[in-house]
Amino acid sequence: MIRHIRHAAAFCLLLLVALLVNAARVQVFEADELDDNPANRRNTIARYDQPRGNILVDGRPVTGSKDTGEQLAHERTYRYGPLYAPVTGYASQTYGTTLIENAEDAVLSGTDPLLAPLPLWNEVTRDRQPGGDVVTTVNDAMQRAAYRGLGNRRGAVAAIEPATGRVLALVSTPSYDPGRLSGTGSSVTDAWRELNAADSRPMLNRAIRQTYPPGSTFKIVTAAAALDAEVVTDPDAATDTPSPYVLPGTSTVLPNESRGCAKASLADAIRVSCNTVMAHLGVEVGLDGMVAAAGRFGFNDTDLKIPSGVAKSNFDREMSDDQLAQSSIGQFDTTATPLQMAMVAAAVANGGELMYPHLVERTTKHSGATVRTTGSRSYHRAMEPTTAMRLRQMMVDVVEDGTGTNAAIDGATVGGKTGTAQHGVDNSDLPYAWFISWAQADGAARPAVAVAVVVEDAEADRADISGGGSAAPIARAVMEAALED
Repeated sequence: MIRHIRHAAAFCLLLLVALLVNAARVQVFEADELDDNPANRRNTIARYDQPRGNILVDGRPVTGSKDTGEQLAHERTYRYGPLYAPVTGYASQTYGTTLIENAEDAVLSGTDPLLAPLPLWNEVTRDRQPGGDVVTTVNDAMQRAAYRGLGNRRGAVAAIEPATGRVLALVSTPSYDPGRLSGTGSSVTDAWRELNAADSRPMLNRAIRQTYPPGSTFKIVTAAAALDAEVVTDPDAATDTPSPYVLPGTSTVLPNESRGCAKASLADAIRVSCNTVMAHLGVEVGLDGMVAAAGRFGFNDTDLKIPSGVAKSNFDREMSDDQLAQSSIGQFDTTATPLQMAMVAAAVANGGELMYPHLVERTTKHSGATVRTTGSRSYHRAMEPTTAMRLRQMMVDVVEDGTGTNAAIDGATVGGKTGTAQHGVDNSDLPYAWFISWAQADGAARPAVAVAVVVEDAEADRADISGGGSAAPIARAVMEAALED
């Protein structure tokens, strides 16, 4: 009898060991697979069981959370939703996250290991901390000035602090209220369909996710390439640009919108925006030189993040000379985001040193203790300091006595460059109006801001939709807000 009891006990022990081994297998080795199983709602329920951390502008939250009393308890809310949508993105229980809500989701949702009181705490306890906060670099006054300036028009504004790379404004219009997508149910799915079906594409972040032909604003890059390569040694000396200028290898004559461009100097070509001079200089610099110069400003970078991903600005690496001539004046296949063109202006303003743009200043715990800080760092030496100094003066001349007089500000030195980018079949569509600029208060040690503005659908005559007419006043308003800060 005792022998049978021992056998039964041993068998029970074996079953217990097997049970423990299986439990360990499930809890340790298959935990991630079970967590990721779409049928497992525990993670989703836990994710919305506590308020999400906030995104801050000028120290004040532009987001919030409300308790719905439902299974997915806490729903995201947005203050001034359309104004800050290109910064925050959306956090939706139905459609996921975008922009900062996505890039900093671990901090905002409380799952970032650095929020835990001890290393590996979350992994051992399988717990989450209170959501942390994200402190942005955005200046509220500048964001509002850009948003008001664009109004109902399609377009975008990007503004950068040249010395640090801090993104001070990021606006895209028309915009949308991300709060409409926060929860679940038919109202959210209806809003999603409506926003995605809209011809104006309100959920497209035109400031960082849309590329446009930059038109004559790209001439700043071409001028930098020509000066660095010593194709031009004296910006005030006449060039050997033929007039009329025929695109190399073709019979196509390149037109000018301005007069007095025959053999004009580089300085005059920038001031009145001569196509022929800048196209000719681009060909003289050569394809390799132009590709390298554009790359130093950020073109062709597929990995740029601020921390949201930024669309690649393009300058073709393989072209014929006639295509290179067109590309050198911001046409052909050359495209850029507004953020990219703000980087071009910032590099000039900062003495040729281009700082890496960033939208997040730091992340913090719910208590306010800092988790991570985004320090300023160099992105590229975009041009030589002497080249930047010469380009600064040329951009000042554009505002004082050229195509950009609408950007002038009393009590400040302002440099700018207009652009009118043609597009569509045979350039038949209404051109985009561009303006890039920087501003430095009189007596200040360095420029306060660099700005890029693009307006897609300016409702005006062809002669009036230049960057100087449509985009420069918006840039001026943003620069004024920066100087008053």
